[in-house]
Amino acid sequence: MHPPSRQDYISINFAGQGSGSYNNSKQWRRQSCWRKWKQLSRLQRSLILILLFICGIASYPAVTEQLRGLTDGDPETERNSVFPHVLPEAVKQDHPPLPTSQRKLSNKRGPPILQNRLQKKENASNTVVEDKASDSKKEGEEEVISWRGAVIDTDQATEGTKDGENKEGSPANQKVQLSVKSANWREAVQEAFRHAWKGYKDFAWGHDELRPLSKSYGEWFGLGLTLIDALDTMWILGLKEEFEEAKTWVATELTFNKNVDVNLFESTIRILGGLLSTYHLTGDTLFLDKAKDIGSRLMPAFNTPSKIPYSDVNIGKGTAHPPRWTSDSTVAEVTSIQLEFRELSRLTQEPQYQAAVAEVMKQVHKLDGKLDGLVPMFINTNNGQFTHQGIYTLGARADSYYEYLLKQWIQGGKKENELLEDYLQAIEGVKNNLLQKSSPNGLTFVGELSHGQFSPKMDHLVCFLPGTLALGAHNGLPADHMDLAKQLMETCYQMYIQMETGLSPEIVHFNMHQGSTRDIEVKLADRHNLLRPETVESLFYLYRFTKDQKYQEWGWKILQNFNKYTKVSSGGYTSINNVRDPDYPSPRDKMESFFLGETLKYLYLLFSDDPNLISLDQYVFNTEAHPLPIWPSN
Repeated sequence: MHPPSRQDYISINFAGQGSGSYNNSKQWRRQSCWRKWKQLSRLQRSLILILLFICGIASYPAVTEQLRGLTDGDPETERNSVFPHVLPEAVKQDHPPLPTSQRKLSNKRGPPILQNRLQKKENASNTVVEDKASDSKKEGEEEVISWRGAVIDTDQATEGTKDGENKEGSPANQKVQLSVKSANWREAVQEAFRHAWKGYKDFAWGHDELRPLSKSYGEWFGLGLTLIDALDTMWILGLKEEFEEAKTWVATELTFNKNVDVNLFESTIRILGGLLSTYHLTGDTLFLDKAKDIGSRLMPAFNTPSKIPYSDVNIGKGTAHPPRWTSDSTVAEVTSIQLEFRELSRLTQEPQYQAAVAEVMKQVHKLDGKLDGLVPMFINTNNGQFTHQGIYTLGARADSYYEYLLKQWIQGGKKENELLEDYLQAIEGVKNNLLQKSSPNGLTFVGELSHGQFSPKMDHLVCFLPGTLALGAHNGLPADHMDLAKQLMETCYQMYIQMETGLSPEIVHFNMHQGSTRDIEVKLADRHNLLRPETVESLFYLYRFTKDQKYQEWGWKILQNFNKYTKVSSGGYTSINNVRDPDYPSPRDKMESFFLGETLKYLYLLFSDDPNLISLDQYVFNTEAHPLPIWPSN
């Protein structure tokens, strides 16, 4: 049986066409609708069009509602809808995971100078993203790829779709985005190091310091300070090519058999510390041999009547002496060489190094002249007594004494109770005598005391303290040490952002008077910035222990301002004279070795989310940012 035939046309009858019956003649079919339309008057045609337009508007809501009901009710209907997808699908669950090499992240963020580089080569950000994603994937779950390229969990994708949430804001994607951002920031630190290294290599190779503006160099000891200070930084940053260049120079050019006076403290923390650290990171005995050489040449400094070392040593002649103008040494210098000499004794099994620095700590521990654990700034090398008593600061000439009390205790396995007692007493002394708040915003700061008179002066050097306090709290010391660390960290950051260049001056004074309009004042002679590391050092510790991302954000802003106001186009970075003048900060034409040895190293570690990258449970940093191992319990 065949179905009934279907009409393929419509018959229209008009009045005046003969009878009213259906007419299928050729003459009638030739009279088309168009001809009839043309026979209508212009007014009739306009009225018909207006009527059709009104009917269309009236019927539109009903049609769209019906279509929406169809697409909402059945996913299959939605996929076959006449409306195409405007955006790519959020999750392609019908495709297998892309191979690792195809997982690319779009819209990389970072300084414009990095955009081309990030697109051209597969950098650490891809690895970080994959590691983070694989860590978050649970066993047995299907791995899928989002349209933004990030690996996500199928459960999370389904849940987000059900709830109508923006998948970009999901915890998994936030974690991925943060990983990409951190990777880009680490890449920016590597770029900054390469730029600084280019200047040093081109204009100051083998010399102590780069003068980037004059494209020349400066000498202090003539021992390649910048190169040695930067060795472990290059290793940590993964700059193997640059490291091999420097290693070759150490092997073939570095000699300590020179008739030159060196400062005991500076050569210990930069050269001895840098060589010991690089030996531990690489396992290359070249660096240990050089460390033994310089360490033995520094020992004549301890040949004093009091066993408190002289400040200067001639490493070629084997003689030592105090400065020409005094027989005093600074307390910070004689008490901030212990980590390095103790480690040298442990590695060489030669006890004289540790014995010499331990004697210094023993004498300082029992000296009179302290105020609640706070020490004066100077000590006499003849009688071993404090001099210039009554002046107490955590700034220059005293700062790292407090740092090394804690770090020696940690280095030795938390067994030397005298060191811990002196540290805890000193922190209480800071709270009782040096801690105040500014006006109008109540910033907590550490001032100075001079013969009973408080001064609201704070060196940038004091910004080591938040990190040291946080390190102590991490190692079981009172929790309020961490609270104070966070308050002081805020203050140190304000020392940057309240300046017009976003860079901190060397010294600030805090307002304490009611009605003050500005918390921080800077004297004309104190407005210089030396590319110092103390604030980013403490940011590293605070981020490592709290995981509060604001500390990374603060560090990133500081790095951007270093790039904006201190970067020299031909290579290198320069210290500046005036942080209050963004139009002309007055460059000083000097790049300190600690910019590569400390500042960039701490920034890189700050931007890393890997707690095992120089684990603070395995290493302790000396005051020049060179990591030395915490001794095993045996």
